[in-house]
Amino acid sequence: MKAILARLNEMVDVVKEKDPAIRSTIEVILYPSFWAVINHRIAHVFYKKRMFFVARVISQLSRGLTGIEIHPGAQIGKRFFIDHGMGVVIGETAEIGDNVMLYHGVTLGGTGKDKVKRHPTVGDNVLIGAETIVLGPVTIGANTKIGAGSVVLEDIPANVTAVGSPTKIVRKDGIRIKPTDPSEFTGKKKKAV
Repeated sequence: MKAILARLNEMVDVVKEKDPAIRSTIEVILYPSFWAVINHRIAHVFYKKRMFFVARVISQLSRGLTGIEIHPGAQIGKRFFIDHGMGVVIGETAEIGDNVMLYHGVTLGGTGKDKVKRHPTVGDNVLIGAETIVLGPVTIGANTKIGAGSVVLEDIPANVTAVGSPTKIVRKDGIRIKPTDPSEFTGKKKKAV
């Protein structure tokens, strides 16, 4: 029970830390992403116990209440936060690290072409801007920022800022650079979609 209360307190602290509009702890209970993450953590427990129908019921009810769709199979780290969450979609095989922040309308989805690992892997300390679409089993490296409205179809390295469609890296280690294709950093060729 102590562990559950500690986790809930951590979640409250994250909401208060990340959203300056929250002025009190009681306001956090009105925050859709707070409930979406709680519901996901419960659904994920059932998913791991192979109780898929129960897990799916919880996630679908949560989707209806919050406007945030997180598949119960998605793996989500600590201090995860969704700001203005409406329209966020996170697929079954998505893996999200610690201290990740998503804005409204973000999709961590699949392309329909992959069979096992179908969804993105997001490293620690990543920020993904509003209405960004990240598709397929791509990796977004730690400490990376993805600008609003971007479309990510290939790996993005750590410690960069990437924007646009197609995505270009515009900052590396905090220093502005000439817009560069991510494959220049990762050595991987672009995937055809």
